[in-house]
Amino acid sequence: MNGWQRCAAVVAVVFGLVGGVPASAGTDPSLARTETGLVRGTVDGDAVVFRGIPYAAPPVGALRWRDPAPAQRWRGVRDATRPAPACAQHRGELPEESRSEDCLYLNVTAPAGQDRRPVVVWLHGGGFYMGAGGSYDATRLAARGDVVVVTVNYRLGVFGFFGHPELKGSGTFGLRDQQAALGWVRRNIGAFGGDPGNVTVAGQSAGGISACAHLTSPSAAGLFDRAIMQSGSCDLSWLDNFEYRGERAASIFPPVGGVEEQGRRVAADLGCGDPTTALACLRGLSVDALMPVQRKFIKPAYGTPVLPLHPADAVRRGWFHRVPVLAGNTRNEATSSTSIYDGGQAMSERTYDAVLAATFGDDEAAVRAEYPRSDYDSAALAWSAIVTDRKWACSQYATSRKLARHTRVFQYEYADPQAPPLSPLPPTMPMGAQHASDLWSLFDLGGMAPPFTAGQQRLSDRIIEDWTTFAETGRIPGWPEFDTGYTRSLAPGDIRPVDLAAEHHCGFWN
Repeated sequence: MNGWQRCAAVVAVVFGLVGGVPASAGTDPSLARTETGLVRGTVDGDAVVFRGIPYAAPPVGALRWRDPAPAQRWRGVRDATRPAPACAQHRGELPEESRSEDCLYLNVTAPAGQDRRPVVVWLHGGGFYMGAGGSYDATRLAARGDVVVVTVNYRLGVFGFFGHPELKGSGTFGLRDQQAALGWVRRNIGAFGGDPGNVTVAGQSAGGISACAHLTSPSAAGLFDRAIMQSGSCDLSWLDNFEYRGERAASIFPPVGGVEEQGRRVAADLGCGDPTTALACLRGLSVDALMPVQRKFIKPAYGTPVLPLHPADAVRRGWFHRVPVLAGNTRNEATSSTSIYDGGQAMSERTYDAVLAATFGDDEAAVRAEYPRSDYDSAALAWSAIVTDRKWACSQYATSRKLARHTRVFQYEYADPQAPPLSPLPPTMPMGAQHASDLWSLFDLGGMAPPFTAGQQRLSDRIIEDWTTFAETGRIPGWPEFDTGYTRSLAPGDIRPVDLAAEHHCGFWN
């Protein structure tokens, strides 16, 4: 047994010994008893919603850049009818910025009744620098899918993924928050009608990347029973200029040494350069003083206790928790970035030629031959296809292939050509099934219901049925496993097999 397996086994035993909580606080469906006290939520049609439940202590002051500490108990009944503050972030996914470090809260949406239902723990996307669990209204998912849904806040940017040579836990505090939330669910979800022995960790984009990371994390052992990864995988990486001009090639998981060295430089720039006092100095800075470097730390680090290996390497070696996996991507992931590539406008022909040459150098001719410009209605759509394939689809496919050697994997592609928009602004190019457009099928977003056609509503109902069946059983009836090479394409009125590797030129990129 290697070190990773020994650590995972110990953590699994520990979590296996954790006791439950009484399943009900009485006959009032809006009342539930957690390990730290009673909470009162809101009955919302066919579901009960509890918002802003603390799963860890506020990571402020001396607790900044430390693993999450236990939440404190309270007397009486805590109001759980309003969302908690989002973790500190600039405006972006949320209409308002946040300056709150007191943000380690979660939300529970449960169907009416107290049966032991499957549990889905949702980790939001947002590039590890924006987003909040409260943006995802899970009422449809919970009621139609008959599952308990937990949405989670976790520390973002410099507060969640900062590193420094003197700091224990560099680059992984946001992941440790997610694991603390999963531990809370194991111990408490019975009070909300959930089955603590049937928990699925799920997420999209940064949340999907997080789910894949937890598959390979020894400290996540025993915390979940299935995993769903939407548009985020262990193999995610990109080349120069992919999402914007000047972007540098990288992997989503950097080595911890690089993160710590960057943190040392940033600390010096912030006036905290003395290594003997750096951490105390940094913890004494205000949130506003740290916000200018928020996006310098937006990648989980490996070579750490949380991620001993790069997750892609861990999966390749078979060093991951053997749970069933549902994974996939949207067909047109990169239209989101390409549509604003030129100062808010779609990529122009001139920019396409310049970026293609700068990115691929001697390989430019091979890329042009594989993606003939005449096959696409615009340069923007040609570049979008290249980035979608190399960054998103083929990396997801590679992770699924490696996972499928050891566990059940179900692979999908969300392919609605007229997916509901994610922005009220008119698009500058055809968007297709852009990055994150599949979220509408599961959630109302930002307080808005999706503007579905009748066909899109039927597709959403089908996706909820398949996703929650997977959460309940680890299988999907009529959906062959990925080790057969099967990927299911999902579009209104058109659910069928697709050769994902051929469609996205994965042989070329490999």
